[in-house]
Amino acid sequence: MMSTQGNTIDLDSARKLLQPASSQQRSLPELHQRLLQVLQTSLEIDRVLELFFTELQSLIPVDGLEYQNSTHDLQLQQGNPSLHRCSYRLNHGNDFLGELQFSRAKRFRELELSNLETLLSTLLYPLRNALMYHEAVSCALRDNLTGAGNRLAMDQAINREVQLAIRNRTPLSLLVLDLDRFKQINDIYGHAYGDQALKTVVDCTRQCLRAVDGLYRLGGEEFVVVLGNTGLEPAKSIAERIRSAVENLQFKIDGQPLPMTVSLGVAIRHNDETGRELLDRCDKLMYAAKHRGRNIVVSE
Repeated sequence: MMSTQGNTIDLDSARKLLQPASSQQRSLPELHQRLLQVLQTSLEIDRVLELFFTELQSLIPVDGLEYQNSTHDLQLQQGNPSLHRCSYRLNHGNDFLGELQFSRAKRFRELELSNLETLLSTLLYPLRNALMYHEAVSCALRDNLTGAGNRLAMDQAINREVQLAIRNRTPLSLLVLDLDRFKQINDIYGHAYGDQALKTVVDCTRQCLRAVDGLYRLGGEEFVVVLGNTGLEPAKSIAERIRSAVENLQFKIDGQPLPMTVSLGVAIRHNDETGRELLDRCDKLMYAAKHRGRNIVVSE
């Protein structure tokens, strides 16, 4: 039977846990000092958790660590989940830092839980700083209007996926989609409604994608979807799903329905093709869809 124990850890209460509870905890102060040092060496959340998980093994053997933060849409894991679990809600003042769950094959002893809670006090400041850094980086890579990734994020994602495709010999596909007759929406109804139309299309497109897919704003009403490890036929299916979903949107302006459609180009990376070459070719396919009457998917 799986057991789960839950707790909340905040900075104020954590300071009260720093004194060892018994002579059996002689290694606890050393590990505490060690964690205070190593956890300051990175601002990457996954690296901070990896360091904590690795150092923790010297005092409290655990099989798995799972971290979740719905506010920042984060779900990270170290090791492998096991039967017996203890969980902690981490707070800093009024700021929620996420939830940690530790697991292993045998039940945690009370002394181990006490030691674990003491060591968690070293994680709070580094985790808070890492979350702030994560948010800053996310903002720098996010389109302010739609929430999609911006061009910098797109370039990084395409370059990364090209390298993965080369290394693993896996397919890489791109979609380029453009909102049809967007200029008319702006001209007739104004830019505020045009902005709302873009956000609605982006939200609709996201619902058609897998969690691993990336959506980026190329510029204006044009967007790019990066489909790693995805062949041409699955990419075409995703593109058609997006096209159909946008066509069936119930978007209204002042209570009046406004039909919207998108035109899409789909391309798969050729051998020795750069990310820029793939994007340019996919963009041309999108324009071919425009020329063929809009609201269609054009592929190679």
